[in-house]
Amino acid sequence: MTRWIRFVAVLSVLAVVGTGCGDDEESAAAFKQCKAGEVDGDLAFFNWSEYMDPDLIIAFEEAHGVTVTEDFYPSNEEMFAKVEIGGSGYDLIIPSDYMVSILIEEAMIQPVQAAAVPNKSNIAPKFANPPYDPGAVYSAAYQWGTTGVGVDLGVTGEDVPHSWALLFDAETAETYGLSGAITLLDDPRETMGAALKYLGYSLNSTSADELAEAEAVVADAIGRVAAFDSDQYDELLVTGESVVGHGYSGNFLWSFEEGESDYDYFVPDEGGTIWVDNMAVLSDAPHPCTAFALMNFLLDAENGAQLTNYNWYASPNAASEAFIDAEVLENTIIYPDPALMERLEFIEDTGDYEINFTDALTRARG
Repeated sequence: MTRWIRFVAVLSVLAVVGTGCGDDEESAAAFKQCKAGEVDGDLAFFNWSEYMDPDLIIAFEEAHGVTVTEDFYPSNEEMFAKVEIGGSGYDLIIPSDYMVSILIEEAMIQPVQAAAVPNKSNIAPKFANPPYDPGAVYSAAYQWGTTGVGVDLGVTGEDVPHSWALLFDAETAETYGLSGAITLLDDPRETMGAALKYLGYSLNSTSADELAEAEAVVADAIGRVAAFDSDQYDELLVTGESVVGHGYSGNFLWSFEEGESDYDYFVPDEGGTIWVDNMAVLSDAPHPCTAFALMNFLLDAENGAQLTNYNWYASPNAASEAFIDAEVLENTIIYPDPALMERLEFIEDTGDYEINFTDALTRARG
């Protein structure tokens, strides 16, 4: 966690609405006010798959006498599309960094109520003033990690290059027998970002020419891609249905324990994504108090550690570190060393340009 701060300096502050103290207070007053531990009905939780310890959900349900229904989404864009029209029925969502700023700008999430979430003080200082939500007014950090490549070394051999070429270069794919055995994330910013990094560009590029090059790279790879998948890419790898997968560090590590081959995960030498996922309560949440209660529950020191010990993603919760398993804290895939961190970028909100990433991936997929 101590190394995350290196990247804050290289990020431009994203434009958000209502960041002044007076605006924040006025905005907060417009919503139902909740007390710590207060619930106001069952909870509809919209989350990424394989990201929550079911035992934590059970413990919360038993402690508060409510039921939690958890649905899943494969990308920030699909989540946004589901909730943007309003009336989705969801209470708590887990948007990534750049998506938080979009949700704030669109007035789709409400300020975190300090009285309802006292455990927010457990969040490490490095995550308490993120560039996508200055002052963490509207969000609370959930987990963080990297996006890279998982490989079945039993198929490719140990000398596999640490490069996005495994996904995007035809000659490399042929050398390692990858045709039809590659998976890419079903996520426009991640997949187009990977192609941009492969070409030597920023994954936040707003150059039409650079994005067009990245689109051509992805389109060329389509014939070698077995699936665009953000839910089961790790399982496809360990069951032998793929050989190389594009995905998130924690999911791969978790599945590698179940596989019967030798595996590796790495961020390619060209660089990749560092991300922070966050808890946020929708502006039209039917049960905001229950949502804040779960947020507070997950920010408890021991509960936060249990979450990281379960899903093997790095915790932004400073109070949790004492309870996180040593094997997790010492794993450089989970808590990367400085050399790796220097090759990573956050996905930033590019404003009106965002739609171009989605359109580029759609066209590339045909």
